Amino acid sequence: MKIQAGRTRKIFYHSNLLFSIRIIIALLGTTLIPALMGETRTIIPLTLGVIAAAISDIDASPKQRLINLSLLLVCFAIAAFSVELLFPYPILFLIGLILSGFSFTIIGALGQKFSVISLGTLLMATYTMLGVGLFKEQYVLSSLLVLGALWYGIIAWIESIVQPIRTTHEYLNHSFKTLGKFLHAKSHMFDPDETDNFEIQTAELTAINQSLIKSMNESKRSLFNRLRGDQGHKRVRIMLNYYFVAQDIHERATSSHISYQKLSNQLKNSDILFRISRILALQGKACAQIADSIKYRQPYNHSPLFEKYFKLLEESIQNAEISSSLRLTLQNIMKNLSEIDKQFRQINQVNYISQDAIDNNIVEDEVSSFKDAYDRIKKHLTLKSALFRHSVRISLVFAIGYIIILLTHLPHGYWILMTGLVICQPNYSTTQKRVLIRFAGTILGIFLGVFFVYLFNTLPTQIFAIITSAWLYFIFKNSRQASATVFITLLVFFSFSLTGESSWDVAWSRIIATIIGSVGALLAVFLLWPDWKYRTLPSLVETANHDNANYLKQTHRQYQETRIDNVDYRYARREAYDNSADLSELISIMSNEPKVDHDLIDKAFRFLTLNHTFISYIATLGVHRASKLSPEIQVIFNNIERFIYDALYNNNIDVEQSQAFCDALQEMLDTFNDYDYTNIDYQVILQLQLMLQILPEIIETSQAIRTKI
Repeated sequence: MKIQAGRTRKIFYHSNLLFSIRIIIALLGTTLIPALMGETRTIIPLTLGVIAAAISDIDASPKQRLINLSLLLVCFAIAAFSVELLFPYPILFLIGLILSGFSFTIIGALGQKFSVISLGTLLMATYTMLGVGLFKEQYVLSSLLVLGALWYGIIAWIESIVQPIRTTHEYLNHSFKTLGKFLHAKSHMFDPDETDNFEIQTAELTAINQSLIKSMNESKRSLFNRLRGDQGHKRVRIMLNYYFVAQDIHERATSSHISYQKLSNQLKNSDILFRISRILALQGKACAQIADSIKYRQPYNHSPLFEKYFKLLEESIQNAEISSSLRLTLQNIMKNLSEIDKQFRQINQVNYISQDAIDNNIVEDEVSSFKDAYDRIKKHLTLKSALFRHSVRISLVFAIGYIIILLTHLPHGYWILMTGLVICQPNYSTTQKRVLIRFAGTILGIFLGVFFVYLFNTLPTQIFAIITSAWLYFIFKNSRQASATVFITLLVFFSFSLTGESSWDVAWSRIIATIIGSVGALLAVFLLWPDWKYRTLPSLVETANHDNANYLKQTHRQYQETRIDNVDYRYARREAYDNSADLSELISIMSNEPKVDHDLIDKAFRFLTLNHTFISYIATLGVHRASKLSPEIQVIFNNIERFIYDALYNNNIDVEQSQAFCDALQEMLDTFNDYDYTNIDYQVILQLQLMLQILPEIIETSQAIRTKI
């Protein structure tokens, strides 16, 4: 019985179940009701309206969903009715295409919500173009498209009332799973049998960290939306507690108390590394268990093995024949691991969280006023802005595609515009990837479509095929784009089969439109202000240095003011982490661009490794920021923090002064036992020395990257 109950629970809480129910109910309404009324043609616009609304769906509280839905319907109505109004007038329609393509894309500067709504609005416009001619009466098509979107919005709103924070559970579930992978990868850095692969392990850790930061940001955004809508909801507060735990564990797991190579060399014949690695691996497993407890609404059970493993580690550190300085470092590492363990043991406790704590920890960059919105858009009205260039490309892809349609009279030619919209991305690498995926998915979908249209040749089977294709499209949309393209192509086939149109005519039109739209999008990105990522690398490297300097400055302030955890510190830490993730993504994109400078790629990867290591050294200072420093150490911290800050901000360093600081710090470390200093005093001195040791190479690599471009 317990096994059966467990299986039932897993099915009920499956991440796709709730969305599947929502989309199937919406599609049943847009297909069965018109079919029963004998209005089969209305199935097409109603279903397309549902698809456009589902693509534009934004996770939010019930109250915020109503606000988002109202905004979405206004935008959809403007797009759909404008298309029908201007369609008979080619010149005016062309002007409208250019203006709408630019305007709705540049609105993405206002944030993720507006970016998603803008994309959905442009898709709604192309759906309206594809449907022109379905109905004799004007504006029937537009009304049905908007009605389909409204129908989906109402279902999604009702679902958000029934399950108000289920998506937040799913985001946090994913965050803890990724955090578990990060801890497991971190354990490899202490593997005594892997002493020659630190660069490879650091690269792996950086890649996982990129995914983790993205996942944490999604969880934070979902929590922010819930807190804004219902601050008193108990489950929201519980999830907020989980988020704070994940945030703290991430900082502690990112920290690096000593050079891994140095540690490995000094402890190669000891069991200490193995014991640290085992605890980290077990903590990674604990994160995966917490992820399951969040998903299945069950309490987390802490493993009794932790107490045993920590005791064995403590004994190994005490009995090891090592220097007193190394023993201090190992004790601080163990203290850090113990603090992570403490978070695990207390995770089921729901503590009171003040509004100030929420404001300090959940920092969200939302549009606050019309002036703020105006300033954000104005900032992007320059060719230096990637968003501005992308907006211009989208408008030109629309314009050229429309002119081709006018000249060729291609049936269903407006697929060209839809293809161009979906494929055209801000950079060449992503656009090229989408072209290949879109074309492969379209061809396979067409072959399957031609076959299945003859197989499903009755109205009930066609409705079944439409619902199934649309549902599978959304299931695969974010994970397998090629499969999603296959199912959206099948949806097109089954939809147009309701009008009695030949499947072969639809197939050829779809192929030709896909080729033209893909080539147009690729040429636009390749020829029109090509956004080669190697050109933006120097500015991102400079930003990374500035963010790290600010992160160090705010961490330094924590020691001066005793861990105040204010917005400035949280924001500085988030910016440093986010920029590290952006840098990793940019280098990955660079590697796939046609103009690849392998020497530049090597330097970029080296900087990425150094940047991750530098952040880990700052994070170590961050995890011990609750401690008070001795006055002499505080003065040293003040002087060196200012030196590092200036070097990173000016991208220039006095190497002799840096070495002098390093030598002075080494002398302090060697004579540490002669003074009445604490373990944290020692750790701060060590972290400052570690940063100074790699700082010259960071500056040198930054300068080399700038001069290469």
